Amino acid sequence: MGTEEAHDDHGHHLPAVEDWPRGFGEASWWPFVTAAGAGGIYIAAALYILGRGDGAIVGPMVGPAALVATIGLFLVGLYGWTYHAFVVKFWDREADAQSANKLRWGMLAFLGSELATFGGLFGYYFWIRAGNWESIFVGVPELTGSLVLINTAILIVSSVTLHYAHLAIRKNDRGKFIGGLAATLLLGIVFIGGQVYEYYEFIIHEEFTIASGFFGSAFYGLTGLHGLHVSLGAVLLGIVFVRALLGQYSAERHVSVSTASMYWHFVDVVWIFLVVVLYVGAEVGA
Repeated sequence: MGTEEAHDDHGHHLPAVEDWPRGFGEASWWPFVTAAGAGGIYIAAALYILGRGDGAIVGPMVGPAALVATIGLFLVGLYGWTYHAFVVKFWDREADAQSANKLRWGMLAFLGSELATFGGLFGYYFWIRAGNWESIFVGVPELTGSLVLINTAILIVSSVTLHYAHLAIRKNDRGKFIGGLAATLLLGIVFIGGQVYEYYEFIIHEEFTIASGFFGSAFYGLTGLHGLHVSLGAVLLGIVFVRALLGQYSAERHVSVSTASMYWHFVDVVWIFLVVVLYVGAEVGA
């Protein structure tokens, strides 16, 4: 195709190999890379199941290896998508309130799909639990210990620090904004570490694993999915934090701060619901 040939593409590049990788509103493969990584997580889960037992079809480490690879692909795709969409040409774009509103509505639509995902899993859990209660909680250790209470408090405080950081940038208070972001990111990392330590205690010391009946599968499935979301939120906050250090936010330009905050508050609310349903619910049921 000649370079002098005109196209009515309304100012956007046509989908072509030369355009890869590009950002939001242009031809880009990054959304497909991200989607492939996210979809691969389910394939990895299937491979893990196929690799268990005497009649295993694949090796026992194929599933975990596939999980690590697909999560890596997902995070790489997310980074590339975010960087090329919002960061690389940031200084070349003017503040556009209409585009900012579109991105906020896009985040709300994404959170709606996430709510449907968690809702479907919780619905299945409630449907099973409505049956034989006694058999569900056999062998379940005490869940409502100090660790889960501390982790819950950490996540709630992280929402508060992020809220005040968001307020600070809207007032052009860059110092408080960066301090609030740093505190939120640190608390999120501590929460993830606390959940990993909790898994270690349950699996090694209590011998409570994902194979420990229906509740074990539900517990690790739901808390693990939530942990993945918190890790994703930490990646988003990390990108926002780096951009904040580079001075790329102001009272007029902070749409990615708003969307990242919406996501972080969402995972906080989901965690509180998880604690009530799984942790407290298991104690009441047992």
